[in-house]
Amino acid sequence: MEKRRQALRTPRAAGLAGIVFALLLAAAIVLIRLAMPGEPGDESSEWLTDSSRRRTVQTALNLIPFAGIFFLWFMGAVRARIGKAEDQFIATVFLGSGLIFVATLFGAAAAAGSLLVMAGSSGPGSGPAPGSFGQHFTYSLLTTYSMRMAAVFTFSTSSIGHRLGVLPRWLAALGGLVTLVLLLMSGSVAWSELAFPLWALVVSIHILVAGSRARPTPSVPS
Repeated sequence: MEKRRQALRTPRAAGLAGIVFALLLAAAIVLIRLAMPGEPGDESSEWLTDSSRRRTVQTALNLIPFAGIFFLWFMGAVRARIGKAEDQFIATVFLGSGLIFVATLFGAAAAAGSLLVMAGSSGPGSGPAPGSFGQHFTYSLLTTYSMRMAAVFTFSTSSIGHRLGVLPRWLAALGGLVTLVLLLMSGSVAWSELAFPLWALVVSIHILVAGSRARPTPSVPS
């Protein structure tokens, strides 16, 4: 009976954690894109001298740690649902890409936070070089490295989920499409980073709905 209760709690935990992660990460990406609209090669640092934009970036940075926490919870709950049936090779890629994604995401947040501190201490009269370098560094971590690891995580999760029957065929195909978008378009097409939290949201809702449909069969007393 306890194992049955655990089997019911696991998809619920994975679904809820994934939904919260997707919403937090999507909100952070939108806020950063609105406050820092320039591309990585853009020399503009107007967002550092605009107090409203700095507050927007700071709000996004405050969301990222919580997004990372819920993503780790989402990973753990999904892995617990897979259980001993997971393939060790794909599971290693799944775990490694997820951890590197969180590390690079936190690194991008740390870089942007450092820029805010420098802008506040140096004032608006300082040169644009530190801001330009920091913006390029932040975008590189977020769009090039973090989203590439997100693509690997998406592909490995879709492969494991489809192989074990946890994810339907259409959702595995969606994961493949999101993987291609993150690998080929992230960093060159604006807002393409939103494909990852949107995919996580769809997967989490599916896991939550599928878990709620699985009702335990009442035990017949002997």
